[in-house]
Formats: sequence, structure tokens, C-alpha cells
Amino acid sequence: MGRAVSATIRNPILPGFNPDPSICRVGEDYYIATSTFEWYPGVQIHHSRDLVTWRLVGRPLDRASLLDLRGEPDSCGVWAPCLSHADGKFWLVYTDVKRLDGNFKDAHNYIVTAPAIEGPWSERAYVNSSGFDPSLFHDDDGLKWFVNMLWNHRDPAGARLRHPAFFGIALQEWDAQAGRLIGEAKTIFTGSPHGLVEGPHLHKRKGWYYLTTAEGGTGYDHAVTMARSRRLDGPYELHPNVHLITSKDAPAAPLQRAGHGQIVETPDGQVYHTHLCSRPLPGQSRSPLGRETAIQKCVWGDDDWLYLADGGQVPSVAVPPPFATPAAPARARERSVLSPDRLPPDFQWLRTPHPERIFSLAARPGWLRLIGRESIGSWFEQALVARRQEHFVYRAEVELDFEPRTFQQAAGLTAYYNRYKFHALAVGWSETAGRSLTILSCAGDYPEGRLTFPLPASVAVGEGPIRLAVSVDHARLQFAYALSDGVWRDIGPALDASLLSDEAGGGEHRSFTGAFVGMFAFDTSGGAAHADFRDFDYEGADDD
Repeated sequence: MGRAVSATIRNPILPGFNPDPSICRVGEDYYIATSTFEWYPGVQIHHSRDLVTWRLVGRPLDRASLLDLRGEPDSCGVWAPCLSHADGKFWLVYTDVKRLDGNFKDAHNYIVTAPAIEGPWSERAYVNSSGFDPSLFHDDDGLKWFVNMLWNHRDPAGARLRHPAFFGIALQEWDAQAGRLIGEAKTIFTGSPHGLVEGPHLHKRKGWYYLTTAEGGTGYDHAVTMARSRRLDGPYELHPNVHLITSKDAPAAPLQRAGHGQIVETPDGQVYHTHLCSRPLPGQSRSPLGRETAIQKCVWGDDDWLYLADGGQVPSVAVPPPFATPAAPARARERSVLSPDRLPPDFQWLRTPHPERIFSLAARPGWLRLIGRESIGSWFEQALVARRQEHFVYRAEVELDFEPRTFQQAAGLTAYYNRYKFHALAVGWSETAGRSLTILSCAGDYPEGRLTFPLPASVAVGEGPIRLAVSVDHARLQFAYALSDGVWRDIGPALDASLLSDEAGGGEHRSFTGAFVGMFAFDTSGGAAHADFRDFDYEGADDD
């Protein structure tokens, strides 16, 4: 029997931490690039041929000459890439943000190119540091234009804007041959009254230049704002509805925080628009899966403005695909197979362009060896290798072989958001119990980042390999372990998984990633003790 035909695109199309989607089409192939912030390598790129099923195909910023995030605060790093294709190659624009707090952002913008999505990617060309979330527009006359928001550190200058730091969208020509900006920058759009204008993308159709931007901040007031002009450099008039996509006035909508995306057209002229979104836990405004990627079907109106095909501005979960396509099989349990050559594609690490300092796949074939460096939560060099949480309900487990000799050495399994928000089950050492299990939690304690220890006393576990597990059911997290007898035992109290969300701790406007689950090791003595892991299983259940 043939497989059933899918009637819908199911949003989010990229579940888990995948924000700021930039989409481009090359022939019948679609690519989406999303932000990775402090996670390494930088920029996730997914591929699809039907807009329904997507596959991770690469993270191009994978060497020190392109990206070095050591020392950067949580939620800095790679913001809002723009992926495009012109002149027979891919163009990737990205920002490396070095600072979050205070009046400054120190946002450095770069461009790299490649003949194929798999690479090789060129060395980066520095553009400027005027703001973040830039894009590159390839006009049909062959000229290229760098489009970016301007960051204004002065306070309270720019009172004409709702938020004076977001100083409008600027346009400047990019000379690809010389690898630099030329001419003068011109501010072409200062945003709508909603304010906080950022994330610009240009699209040309029937002599109109359409500008889509993100507005309202990346929280629950987020929106896709649209404007258009007959001239590239403006003036731009606002969409009749101002916002093309937003959930800001629909608190019961399943897709919240909708904004920041880009137009794409199919080969037969159908129109879709990507956007980020989040799915809060039932009954609360916390989104552990972070900001995810969704897509909406759109139509051009008789007035040559773009509208959601379903009408209104609120994004839909179920969206018609461009053509009938076989239904994708349900995702089964994923066991991460560790080869000497590479990590499984779902895994990333934090900040460093020198992974050989924190892990090895060759030291013990079939195992991932983590080399204990700085503490869990370090902004410089910590051995933490993890994958995104993609489901509200999941279980992850792994086998660990580790023999600590001091309380300064620990390794284990963690559900991790950032240095202020994580829960970790660790094999460590204590003077009373010897090798033992403990739980380390940081429950959104911003800015101090103080730990709590939910276990009243360490649990002795003797020698030999041990299996560790974490089970998450929406806001409830439970750790467990199994010794050589294979019997699973819960350990510690149930913990609050909702703390591993954008909105917890410092809040939605200073936390931009999502929850991960993975393996860690640290050795704060400086001895670089190693821990070996294998058979990492992740099994998730979709939430309807």
C-alpha cells in the first residue's frame, strides 16, 4: 500500500530552538538558516523540497577564522543570519554580538559565500558593526544592498521612536568585488508605531520593493511588519494592517511570539512567509523549546499587498503545502551513533572553535570522551555537548564511564538552557560517599547564578559504568540512574522544567535560545579529567 498523502504543513516546521528563519529557494530546493547564538558551530541550515519535511544539512561557521565565541555572554553570538543565492553561489550574512547588557551591543557583521550549501565556505568579509540582523538584497540590475537596523546607544536620544535604541533600517551598497560597503548609508524605514524595528528583508515584485521587518521585541508583542515602495531607498508606506503576522492580540493562539521571517515564492508562484514562534506550556507563559520556525501560506491581494491565506494576522498550525506530498513517518527513538569522524548532526557544543580541547571521538572508539575543563556555565571553555529539546515530553539516557578523584571533578547528564538555568545529574566525589551522584540546579538565579543542591546527601554508586536518564513531561523533570543490575531508580525530587525557558530568570528579552539535553564534564582543579559517554538515546512525544 502507498503512504498516506499529507494534507498540511504542521507548524512549527523546525521544532525546538530555531529562531529568526531566513529562507531562500534555488530551483526546487528550499533552505532555511536560523540563529545559533552561543552554540557552536554557527548557523543551522535545513533543506526541504516540499516545505513539509526538513533535514539539517549543515552549520557553516565551523572554524575560528569564521567564528570564535569564547567569553561571549549567554544569548550573544550569532544573531539572525540571512541566506540568499545569486551569481551561482550562496551568500550568508551573519552578526556576531559580543555584548548584551547596557547601552552597547558591539555587533559585528560579516558575509561568507559558497558554491554549494555544503561548502566550502569562504573566509569572512567584514561589513560593519552598525547594528544586528542584517540582510543582503540582490536587485535585478545586479547591484547588492546591505540592509540593517541601526543600534543607537544614546539615551534618551531618538524620542521619535518607541524604543530609542532601535534607530531604523538603513540601506547601503555592497561591492562584492572589493568586499566592502560603498557610498553612503541611508535610513529607509523607521518602523511602525509598534516600535523596536529590526530583522529587515527585501523582496521585489511587479515594480514594488517590499520590506518585511520584525517589530515589538522578540516576546509576546512580536510581529512581522510590512511596508513597500516604488523606489529601493523609499519612502516606504505601511501595510494596510501594519503587521502581516502577529499573535500579540491573540493570547489563546497556539503559536505565540510570532515575528521575524522572510518571503519565499515557489516555482509556480505560490507565496509563503517564514516566521519565528513559540509554544508556551499550558497555563503559563514559558516556552522551554525556545523560539521555533514556522511557515505560513500567503496570497497577493488585488491591492498588491501580501496577506495570510487564512485571513487575519494570527499564524496557523496547519498550513496547505504547495503540492501533495507523502506523509513523513513518526520520529522514533534516536540512538546517537558515535563515529571517530563526527558528532551526530543534532549535537552542538558551546562557544569554542577548538573542540579538540573539550571532546574526542577517537580516544575510545564508540564513546564520546569529554575532557573536563571549566565549570558548567562557563562562558569560555566548558565541555558540554548537547542536542535541542524538540518535544514537550521526552526521555534521554546515556551510559557514563567516569572515575572522579576529587570533588572538583564531575560529569553527567544535563537539561540546560544557559549558565543561570539548568538541572544536572552528576557523578562526582565526596569525602563521605566516595564516587557518588549529586544534582546541581541553577533555577533562573539571575544575575548571581547561584547553585542549589536538591539532593539532601550524595548517593554512593561505587565503581563501573552507570546509566543516567532525564524524563521531562512539560514542566516536570525527573532524573534517574541504573547500575549494573539494570534497574532504573529515580533520584531526587521532581524539578521545574519550565525554568529552562526564555521567559524564566532574566526574562524573554535577555534569553533567546532554548532548552538542550546532553552530556557534560568539568574539572575545576585544572587536571582535565576525562569522562566517557556512549549510547545516548533521545525519545520524544509530539504534543498535540
